[in-house]
Amino acid sequence: MAIDISILRDLHLFRQLEPSDLTRLVQRAATRRVPAGEAVFEQGAPARSFYLLISGRLKVSQVTADGQQVMVRVVHPGDLFGFARALSREDYPGTARAAVESVVIGWPMTDWDAVVETNPRLAVNAMQTIGQRLDEAHTRLREMSTQEVERRVAHTVLRLTEKAGRAEDGGTRIDFPISRQDIAEMTGTTLHTVSRILSSWEGQGHVKGGRQRLTVLDAEALRQIADPET
Repeated sequence: MAIDISILRDLHLFRQLEPSDLTRLVQRAATRRVPAGEAVFEQGAPARSFYLLISGRLKVSQVTADGQQVMVRVVHPGDLFGFARALSREDYPGTARAAVESVVIGWPMTDWDAVVETNPRLAVNAMQTIGQRLDEAHTRLREMSTQEVERRVAHTVLRLTEKAGRAEDGGTRIDFPISRQDIAEMTGTTLHTVSRILSSWEGQGHVKGGRQRLTVLDAEALRQIADPET
């Protein structure tokens, strides 16, 4: 599957690269179409490639030492992912699975050092991506340590609509399949608790649910729940 350089050029990650540098980068890459439900890579597998998501959405999950599965993040178009070498790992720390049909570009992991050394702008952007991931992780840890569950759920739903929202049905729909179990895993609570909260919000007209669908009808109401002191 051929790579359309014009699509890459429009992405923030590559926007400041010289055309010749981008061409050389693409020559080492391979494109892959990933059907919904298929994994790009599995947790614990040898990290042989790092990737860029071109289209679609991926859910990244981890299985904890006690066998519990936790959804840790969503990969959005334009995101780098799977760069285990930058984390000094030889295996993938989680499983990246397509929530909808997705297209990814992959590079051999052995190219990581050369890529960041010969493309300073790309290296900076990659480090910013890692920093954003750490900041997101710290934010979630802080929320789980200090906030009540309903506030955590509100923050998570608002972040999802900000990153993956599409105007629809008088509100903003999260544009990939998202289950109540996914939200429970992302907020460190139980399916029962998330179901109770979302059902209450539906009754108040804040959201509209469905089978792995969620539409925010009143974002301001959720912002008040997330940050009542503001």
